[in-house]
This record gives sequence, C-alpha cells and structure tokens, in this order.
Amino acid sequence: MIIDSHCHLNYEPMSNSLKETIERANKDGVKYLLTISTEDKSYNKILNIISKNECVFGSYGIHPHEAKNHQFIKSEDIIEKTKLNKKIIGIGESGLDFYYNYSDKKDQIKCFEEHIIAAQNTKLPLIVHTRNAEVETLEILKNKLKKKNFKILIHCFTGSKNFAFKLLDLGAYISASGVVTFKKSQDLANTFKEIPNDRILVETDSPYLAPVPLRGKPNEPSYIIHTVKFLSQLKNLSFKDFSNITTNNFFNLFGKLN
Repeated sequence: MIIDSHCHLNYEPMSNSLKETIERANKDGVKYLLTISTEDKSYNKILNIISKNECVFGSYGIHPHEAKNHQFIKSEDIIEKTKLNKKIIGIGESGLDFYYNYSDKKDQIKCFEEHIIAAQNTKLPLIVHTRNAEVETLEILKNKLKKKNFKILIHCFTGSKNFAFKLLDLGAYISASGVVTFKKSQDLANTFKEIPNDRILVETDSPYLAPVPLRGKPNEPSYIIHTVKFLSQLKNLSFKDFSNITTNNFFNLFGKLN
C-alpha cells in the first residue's frame, strides 16, 4: 500500500477527470490520497472531493504565495475550517517561500505562525512548504516548539542535508516528491539516503513535479510508484517494504484512516 501524502486534486487537469485519476491511483496500489489546501476560496472544492471519495482526505491551509490575500487570517479561523469535515486531517500547506516572494515576507511569516498555533491547538500535523527560507523556517519552528509541541511534516523537501537533519532534530517528518528522481538532484538523493526510514513520507505534489521517466508531463497520484521505486532502490529495500514503511510513517503522523 502507498499513500500520496500531498496532491492537489482540485487543480486541473486532475479535477477534469477526477474519478479516472483516483481509479488509476488505486489500481497502482495508492490506497489513500491527501489533497492539500492552498487558499480559502477553493476550500469548498476540497470538502466536496473528500465527501464524495472514500479514499481521499484533506487539509486546510494557506500557501505562502497566497499570504498577501489572507493577511487577517487567525488561528481560530483555521481551526474552524478544520472542523467542517472529520476527513480534514492536516493543517497547511503553509510556510515560507522566499524564492518567488509572491507575498511579502512579513505576511508569510505572520500567516505561517497562525497556522502553527492552529496545529498546536488541534493536534493536527502541520504541512510545511519551505523554499529559500531554511534559517527563518527553523527559527520559527524552534521558537514555537518551545512554547507548545506540534507535529511537523516538511512537504516536497528539496533543501540541504544540514537543514534536513536539523528538522529531524525537531521531530519532523520529511516527504519526498518526484524531484528526488531528477538527474540534477543527486545531492537530494544522497540526503534522502541518509534520512532515517522511519521519518520519510512520499508524495506527488501533483499536478506538478512528475517523476522520471514521466518528467514534464502533468503529474498525478498514480505516478508516485516511480518515486517509491527510486527511493526503495536507494535504500536497498524492496518496493513493498519501502511502501509499507512510508505508509506506517503516514499513519504514525496523521493517525489511522478509517
């Protein structure tokens, strides 16, 4: 069994053929999918998807790119949104993206901190997006953890080995996307080789970042098998054993999905 821990089923082209997309994933052994929120205005689409598809769960959160449009969001607002359906099992994605800076850094940080408070108060895992913001991400997570514990999942990790192990020291889980299969990602592959098996999750981040040998195509959850195959070989494990490890890690973080 495989779990796609991060996809965007409300995005095109998957949203145009959702039933077929989910069926292909299930056929390839992807039993559960976690579809991720990035903005408030599309949240109803996520609620609709999870209510109509037994194997799909969801999150609520504001992507750092969208922080400028959600400057007044509070942790209380986030908590209320998570209560709208029991299949909302995570908070995010939220975090910091100083690569594009589509939103002001101050707005990103404020929004991120509100998500952390919501995660602390709900006990739901926080799904973190971080790009070109390693120092700031670590500082914020450390400071918030001193006040109250919360669960952390770093999605689509592409950072440095030093960053990865500092995150592990904070108790974080780290998710691998199709990026790890890219030829230019040798350093990233080496980092994942050293990350303990019991801290790794897998994801597609579909419709983005299709893994080799499908790179350049619109991604979808069924394609996660290529990322799992790559990582299982990297770890000298069978495909089945590595799949089971990442699935158990998902359950340890998010709880059993039944």
